[in-house]
Amino acid sequence: MSGQTDDHAETYAAFHDAVNMTPAKLEAFLETEESQSVGQKKDGGEATGHREGRRIVTLLRTKKADLTEDDYAHMAKVVGYVHRHLKQGGPADQAKVKDSPWRLSLMNWGHDPLKDE
Repeated sequence: MSGQTDDHAETYAAFHDAVNMTPAKLEAFLETEESQSVGQKKDGGEATGHREGRRIVTLLRTKKADLTEDDYAHMAKVVGYVHRHLKQGGPADQAKVKDSPWRLSLMNWGHDPLKDE
């Protein structure tokens, strides 16, 4: 069982490293037009990233002891998305990053690439 515990610890740490927005900041961002303007929408409904953002808020507010296997799998999915999206890179012109769809999409997934600047 310790292998699973180790995996969970790694996933938990990677998730909290990738998601650098607080639940309150992410929730507030999800209410904005900018958040809702980006991402793939199925049948004109809610964009995938926007839906993910709501799930991430729930994960951030869940006590570690209460996280399920499904939660850990979802956390790993979030980490993968954030890392892939960061590797793609945003606009070459740093002045255009702030309002770029690249940054807004990342923010829907709980990562603000400008937060550490």
